[in-house]
Amino acid sequence: MPELKIKAGKSEIEIVEGDITLLDRDAIVNAANEQLILGGGVAGAIRQRGGPAIQKECDAIGGTFTGGAVITTGGNLKARHVIHAVGPRMGEGNEDERLKNATLNSLMVADENRLASIALPAISTGIFGFPLDRCAEIMLKTTMEYLEKRETGLTRVTFCLYGPQAEAVFNKTLQRMKAREK
Repeated sequence: MPELKIKAGKSEIEIVEGDITLLDRDAIVNAANEQLILGGGVAGAIRQRGGPAIQKECDAIGGTFTGGAVITTGGNLKARHVIHAVGPRMGEGNEDERLKNATLNSLMVADENRLASIALPAISTGIFGFPLDRCAEIMLKTTMEYLEKRETGLTRVTFCLYGPQAEAVFNKTLQRMKAREK
């Protein structure tokens, strides 16, 4: 499926399928755990490609809460920074609100650091077990509202999805949301 781009406020939201660690953006978002240990999934790929400097910075930060986000350098990545956002684990309660907060806090950290472009994965849909369709709805709605209702320096928000199924779910959700606005 070809990539999808739409305008939201003065910004652009795009959906692509691929490896987030290869993107050249001001920041990519890591679907992190509360201890900021770069283990498997997106975090493991970031650790492997970005080098030990990222984990060293995470260790110095020490961690963050579910729904929170912190920033480090991008190490050896093309992205200059990594924003580590802690999404919810299914079954821990209040998951939708926590995913919304992880998304919102990622965008706010990007703005606080005067970044213009950010790429996000489908947070919590891997080993944390969050349903992909709910994730797409929450993350896209939160991002659209943020870009349309706030003063932001973000000009480009990319959702970089792993695999064609995830890309298709996000594309379909974004098209449906845009159609509702008309």
